[in-house]
Amino acid sequence: MSNSAFERYAPFIQEYIYRKKWTDLREVQVEACDAILDTGKHVIIASGTASGKTEAAFFPILTILEKDPPASVGVMYIGPLKALINDQFERLKELLDDREIPVWPWHGDISQSTKRKALQAARGILQITPESLEALLMRRPGDARRLFSDLRFIVIDEIHALMGEDRGLQVLCLIARLEKLAGCRPRRIGLSATLNDYRPAMAYLAAGSSAEATAVGIASHKRTVSLCVESFPVAEDEEQAERDLQKYYEFLYAHCHTKKCLVFTNSRGSAEDAIAHMKHIAKQRGERDVFYVHHGSVSAALRQEAEHALRDHAGPTVAGATLTLELGIDIGDLDLTIQTGAPYTCSSFVQRLGRSGRRTGTSRMMFLNLYKPSYKNPYAVLPWDLLRSIAIVQLYLEERWVEPFTPKKKPFSLLAHQTLSTLMACGELSPAELARNVLLLPAFRDTVSAGEYQSLLRYLLREEYIQRIEGGGLIVGLKGEKITNHFSFYAVFSDEETYHVMSKEGEVGTLTNCPATDEVFVLAGRSWRVVSIDEERKTIYVARAKSDRIPAWSGTGGDIHGKIVARMKQVLQEDTRYVYLQPNAQRLLSEARTYARENGLLDSQVLPCGANSFFLCPWCGTKEIRTMARLFSCGLKQPLEIYAVAGSCYYLHITSGLSPDKFLSRCRGLRIDADDPDMVLPQTQTPRIDKYDPMVPEALLRTAFLYDQMDVPSAIGILQNIETAARSE
Repeated sequence: MSNSAFERYAPFIQEYIYRKKWTDLREVQVEACDAILDTGKHVIIASGTASGKTEAAFFPILTILEKDPPASVGVMYIGPLKALINDQFERLKELLDDREIPVWPWHGDISQSTKRKALQAARGILQITPESLEALLMRRPGDARRLFSDLRFIVIDEIHALMGEDRGLQVLCLIARLEKLAGCRPRRIGLSATLNDYRPAMAYLAAGSSAEATAVGIASHKRTVSLCVESFPVAEDEEQAERDLQKYYEFLYAHCHTKKCLVFTNSRGSAEDAIAHMKHIAKQRGERDVFYVHHGSVSAALRQEAEHALRDHAGPTVAGATLTLELGIDIGDLDLTIQTGAPYTCSSFVQRLGRSGRRTGTSRMMFLNLYKPSYKNPYAVLPWDLLRSIAIVQLYLEERWVEPFTPKKKPFSLLAHQTLSTLMACGELSPAELARNVLLLPAFRDTVSAGEYQSLLRYLLREEYIQRIEGGGLIVGLKGEKITNHFSFYAVFSDEETYHVMSKEGEVGTLTNCPATDEVFVLAGRSWRVVSIDEERKTIYVARAKSDRIPAWSGTGGDIHGKIVARMKQVLQEDTRYVYLQPNAQRLLSEARTYARENGLLDSQVLPCGANSFFLCPWCGTKEIRTMARLFSCGLKQPLEIYAVAGSCYYLHITSGLSPDKFLSRCRGLRIDADDPDMVLPQTQTPRIDKYDPMVPEALLRTAFLYDQMDVPSAIGILQNIETAARSE
């Protein structure tokens, strides 16, 4: 190997590469080597799934530490999933097998004895989740100071899964708190497979730091893709619908049961449903049951069973999965990934696409859509899932585009959380000291005003989440102690109320709704009968059974970006024949194009359906549609004489005392205050969306809803453009 990067690595890394019989380094590994060894910048390593990002980061990092060993833990690896940490632990352990550099996994499933050993050693590499880092800084600040006093690097894996979420802002706060506590200034290395615009990612990585960030590997990992999309119409007649669904599941079975394959679905219930049907077909045909389920409500042991089967079994293995297998857990080489239903985001598609083809270099992915037409209105006839599948594929093929992330403008829930966490760690602070400690954290520095923080503190004091002691200092109050003393406090994402399902073999998983005694349901791809229920412990005791109900879990697929919806319209407008469409999908698209043109769905964004009733389909993102619906139901209800608003995530059905022309004309003349929550919320309504919203005063919650859940300026702009277009026609 003549690569200059190889020659710069520490000898033990060179030996590792020889043992692995690598003949060359990938381009991203060469670029990362130069960026980490030759600059003092933070580094985004952005490259496709299975392109060697972990080695790209750790080879030069370990080379630096080999030459200049740190006096404490030298590298902290932050992973969004416990399973990802466990997977990376095995990879790093193999790399460091003959070195005196320990690797310590640290999360909720790791034993206290292992954590005590890590604290005693205080060196090597520590792999941790954001929640465990929160607990460490809050409960053991002295240990954290000693552990990280000479921390050199922080590696954040799957950085795209954190950006734009409260959890990602929490990570930035934790890094800033750690640096202040331990007096260290580590460089940050972010790893991602699904980034398009790297500037926001670099800004995120460098937030609160004086150093700049750079990105490497942007164009280094090119992969051949093989795609196909097929649709299955489902009749309205119940008997025919059952036959149509049977054809769909038989098609799915035929394309996966002899392969190593992931079947991605958009919900946990859909994953259970798909695998239940596959198991049934296999049993009917007397063929092997090679099917598993992997999602967040399946127990850790059964998820690991599915992961081991995918990675270690020589023969076919199929797992129905949600986003739990979307991230970079090593499950070996897959023959194919299948997506049932259209993904909601391009980011998710790119991540799932990269799960196959590690050995061959060709990623193979199949989309399967069910089409259940409704004839209640013209837009309900369109095959929206098929259109979204095509739009996402085209945006990938044409632009390699993925959604940009948008940080929260008013993260008040996280603000309340970090206020309690900071007080727990410090014990007592004056109001001014508390404000300096919290408001200067990266998540709040440019978003929360001093007045807003004062409002929050007054509320926390009144509700006894915090209390003022003699001398004026602030400490955690009685209600605050009750919250912070529970392990769930460390996580900033919402917890569902769950029932633990237990069989004689151990934990099966969790449900958000409790079934009745003797009821039979499917979980982890297996049928269970409820034997008894312990309401106090939220535990359901079950035994194996036959047949079937698929449980329902809460949760939504998220917003669809406006660029995807605009590309869906373009799919209907153009005459392009997409080579990856299979016969049913090709025919359905052709029929949809003809229908849309004949019914004027592409000529105007307004479709009258009566004297004072019309459909509004501006082909924009779901957040903008949701904002328009809120405006029409609240602030614009009287000025536009609106009687009713209904519709879907793509269009609205509006009934008004005005004709469509007068309605749009009046929209253009309205003066709308984009900073007034009353425009999108009734005065009596205060939505609680984020986990710690109960600790936030109503006025701030209404402001947060306006700025983070709505997009009033974009909605207004769309309405004005529709009005302008209508006039020009």
